[in-house]
Amino acid sequence: MSMISEFKSFAMRGNVVDMAVGIVIGAAFGKIVSSFVKDVLMPPIGVLVGGVDFSGLTITLREATEQAAAVTLNYGMFIQSVIDFLIIAFAIFIVVKGMNSLKRKEEEAPAAPPAPSAEVQLLTEIRDTLKNR
Repeated sequence: MSMISEFKSFAMRGNVVDMAVGIVIGAAFGKIVSSFVKDVLMPPIGVLVGGVDFSGLTITLREATEQAAAVTLNYGMFIQSVIDFLIIAFAIFIVVKGMNSLKRKEEEAPAAPPAPSAEVQLLTEIRDTLKNR
């Protein structure tokens, strides 16, 4: 089997395609959440805290010189990233929880009772015949 045909059979498997779709949707969802946190959620929180712009919160480790830029620790951006992560993790938790409840419902669905064995059917027929006499 040539390498190209082997790669084609690998890439066209259902799980690989599903995973690729999930990664693309996940990346887009991540961008949406990042924008939500940066542009919608953090400004009101900054106003409530006292007019703080979280993206500008830094600690200067070394001042800028003519030869080098300033070295800063951007902890405000880190706070925004942590909030992004928490929102995405919660969304994934909700999706997984929903999928698990669907699986449980499928497992709890009552199965059809097994058909009686040939011996039980024969004994039932004998019992019914004796009752009718």
